[in-house]
Amino acid sequence: MRPWVAAQNGPDKFYETAVNSNQSINISGGGENSTFKVGYTRSDEKGVLPNSKLNKNLFNFSASFDLSKKLTVTANANYSQIKGLGRYGTGYDGKNPNQQFRQWFQTNVDLIEQKDAYFRNNQNVTWNWADPTAPYEENGPIYSENPYFSRYQNYSNDSRDNFFGYTQAVYKIASWVDFTGRFAYNGTSDMQEERIAFGSADPSQYKRFNRSFHETNLDLILNFRKSISKDFYFSGLLGGSMRRSKEESIRAQTNGGMVVPNLYSLLNSINPIEAPSEVYKRIGVDGLYGQASFAYKELVNLDLTARQDKSTTLPEGNNTYFYPAIGANFNFSNLEALKTNWLTMGKISANYAEVGNDAPWGSILDVYDKPTGIGSIPYFTLRNTKNNPNLKPERTKNLEFGLETAFLDDRLGLNVTYYRSNTLDQVLPVRISAATGYSFRYVNSGEVENKGIEISAYVTPVRSGDFSWTMNVNFARNRNKVLSLYGEGDNKVTNVEIAAPQGGVTLNAAEGQPFGIIRGTDYQYHANGQRIVKSNGIYAATPASDRIIGNPNPDWIGGFSNTLKYKTVSLNFLLDIRHGGDVWSLDQWYGEGTGMYPITAGVNELGNPKRDPAYAYDEDGQRLNLLPNPGGVLFPGVKADGTPNDVRAENLDGNGATAYGYPGNPPRAMYIYDGSYVKLREVALTFGLPQSVVSKLRAFKAIDLSLIGRNLWIIHKNMEYSDPEEGLSSGISSGAGGYQSGAYPAVRSYGFNVKFRF
Repeated sequence: MRPWVAAQNGPDKFYETAVNSNQSINISGGGENSTFKVGYTRSDEKGVLPNSKLNKNLFNFSASFDLSKKLTVTANANYSQIKGLGRYGTGYDGKNPNQQFRQWFQTNVDLIEQKDAYFRNNQNVTWNWADPTAPYEENGPIYSENPYFSRYQNYSNDSRDNFFGYTQAVYKIASWVDFTGRFAYNGTSDMQEERIAFGSADPSQYKRFNRSFHETNLDLILNFRKSISKDFYFSGLLGGSMRRSKEESIRAQTNGGMVVPNLYSLLNSINPIEAPSEVYKRIGVDGLYGQASFAYKELVNLDLTARQDKSTTLPEGNNTYFYPAIGANFNFSNLEALKTNWLTMGKISANYAEVGNDAPWGSILDVYDKPTGIGSIPYFTLRNTKNNPNLKPERTKNLEFGLETAFLDDRLGLNVTYYRSNTLDQVLPVRISAATGYSFRYVNSGEVENKGIEISAYVTPVRSGDFSWTMNVNFARNRNKVLSLYGEGDNKVTNVEIAAPQGGVTLNAAEGQPFGIIRGTDYQYHANGQRIVKSNGIYAATPASDRIIGNPNPDWIGGFSNTLKYKTVSLNFLLDIRHGGDVWSLDQWYGEGTGMYPITAGVNELGNPKRDPAYAYDEDGQRLNLLPNPGGVLFPGVKADGTPNDVRAENLDGNGATAYGYPGNPPRAMYIYDGSYVKLREVALTFGLPQSVVSKLRAFKAIDLSLIGRNLWIIHKNMEYSDPEEGLSSGISSGAGGYQSGAYPAVRSYGFNVKFRF
């Protein structure tokens, strides 16, 4: 038993200091007809959570050899081996310690005591017993594990081996044309294991996932280059490609728990394991393409490209898609009339491009799943996603205009880009009525538009002798909008639910709205514009949860950097800025409901404890008079009749939580937060040893030393208890954001780098 006093060692003591180290060596050389390069990199990362690490071994090799004056052969090979242990759980998951720490934790629990309790016997001695009076052998946690038991017993591990490379031959047919043949291969082998140990809140379990992926690409290309005249130059290519990929995977797990503790094997299953999930995918894409580039003096360039692909993931008869592109730029600074001392460079450009994309594998024809049989009777079942044999390829149309300038011998520069991108016929599985026998159906889902402007500028106010100072500023403003979805007339769909994470909110693509809008219950407002408070003192929520309560897209983002150099010393720092963009926080929703956050405690505006009762009640629970020193809180707003609110909200469910938070079921809009921030993203100090020193060390040509700090300071943010950048991405499809659950704290890192050149 513990008193209701904050523990001396809170959740911050659970996190450890991470240490990352990287060592690399590169050797390059060659002769009259050949070149080669060999490299090796070793990376070891110890995470901020206990029992977490990531090890990487990276090898690369490249070589080029002239077999004759006309034939050159090139090869490149890369191999990587990555092994992970104890990767972090995310979202609302018991393997994410922040689910406890931000939402459900007992704040008088001392984490160092929990650490000692686990390491005494490697047991799940928790603060959250199902039955505090039962012996350990007969007991267990009702919900929350000892976080150290979770990290050291319920951990995951994984490995990935990847080999990719290519071999290429270039044969010069004539001085203006050559032929290239290139074969590329990419192969990956993955293995993942997950475990739930004996003594956990959930039944013991072992999961295993094995996956292999192989892809080959064959390209045959004719390259042309020719001076048409003194002022005109032409280059181009004609080519064809064949891409073939194959993926095989199997996922299996124990059934009903395990028999023997600490034996993580599929055979160690209490019940016969259910049928594994097996996947076999083959995709083929063939393409023909061409490119032509024209240059006039050093003034004008024109590029034309076109490509047609044919994919096996699309229905026959509609499985080819053509996409062209055209681009031009005009270097007006090379005009004789504009060749001045103040204009260093000036270029305007315009580009239009289309990009085609096929459908996901297995989205055309309906197929059967093979679940575990009923007794000795096998059976098959349809999947819960209805496939569509009439799918069309996706298309994206891009339009871009740019201005690039430099002035005063490159001491001042300005780049401006305007872009617009429209994506049509996106292939998405959309939710449909379960009465159809399916939960989702693949459709071509209309059109989404992105448009915006990007601006970057730099100035070097000081450049004298050994010292220089350069400032860079960048700004980007993007606006996206769902122009249309799918269907017509009575069957027209105006909203597609992208994700429905926990907490009663959804992320959506809604016609006429920015992509990813957040829907949920909103405040009810009186005709006078004020929020309505219910008879229990809590804000009234709208009956339906389809109100738009947030837009996760920022108004704009920007950055500001400074670089100061003196001889061989360089100092650089970067500020990163985001303005706007809403975030809905499950952490605050639950955490305020369980009374974890300071807003749920302390004194109210009368100086009385918020958690004290505000009213006396009769035997039937009917509210009587206000107590002499009332607790609770008074929300600003009006009652249903428009008169000012005078009803104090108090503890509604007797579990220690105040009216703040989910026990009172307030509007979900109450937990929308502004995701703006200003961060000191990086500071780097680099020092190159003077040549007078390096020359005395005969083995080296140069030695550079760097000190680097990243994510050093959140200068400003509007989310009081969380990093607004920390959002849930796993399980949130299509790039939508604006949702937090079990958010991890921001991590500040310091490092040094030493580079030797021989």
